[in-house]
Amino acid sequence: MEQANSVLVADDDPDIRDIIQIYLRNEGYRVLEAEDGVQALKLAEREKVDIIILDIMMPQMDGIRACVKIREKSDVPIIMLSAKGEDLDKITGLSTGADDYVVKPFNPLELVARVKACLRRQHMIGKKTERGRVEVGDLVVDPARHLVTVRSKKVNLTPIEFAILALLAKNRGQVFSVDAIYEQVWKEGAFHSDNTVMVHIRNLREKIEDIPREPRYIKTVWGVGYKIE
Repeated sequence: MEQANSVLVADDDPDIRDIIQIYLRNEGYRVLEAEDGVQALKLAEREKVDIIILDIMMPQMDGIRACVKIREKSDVPIIMLSAKGEDLDKITGLSTGADDYVVKPFNPLELVARVKACLRRQHMIGKKTERGRVEVGDLVVDPARHLVTVRSKKVNLTPIEFAILALLAKNRGQVFSVDAIYEQVWKEGAFHSDNTVMVHIRNLREKIEDIPREPRYIKTVWGVGYKIE
């Protein structure tokens, strides 16, 4: 029998944790709960966790700091929760390595859908079915090995960052709109995309470009989207 995916839910509000775990368990997931970032880190180290839901505002250690700590050791998918819908919170969360972002109050069914989408992407990446190493100058994208190098130096990317870069690299010269990138990578409608893709593009440039503001690899086609030449 296939083992259920494990979801770690970290939120200091027990009512929100209860709601989330009820919906997730109804879908067959195993749920672990933490009331702050410190507990979340301990559980993530001790237990097998397939995806993490992190509230931004928590005592002891907030979700942003916890996300940074988790990313030092793991590329497990992370969904951030916040009571604030401000772009600054979203940018901060995604910049620290989160894969997705949900604003409170949220529909539990939407959160479950985001969990499923993240796990589906992780599974597809894990299968490594995409062959075909791509070289763009000193940049090498190797989907089969899930490896990116710049001048032979390995670049550590999150699963979402890798998926975006691989999409652009495999389709050199083709311009992808923000919505098209979101639909291809997130495998869902672009109505959630807003500035999520742009934040991940910015993170990618910080990691692979010598001068992120003057990119050699990921080019902006103003008013249209992004491409790798």
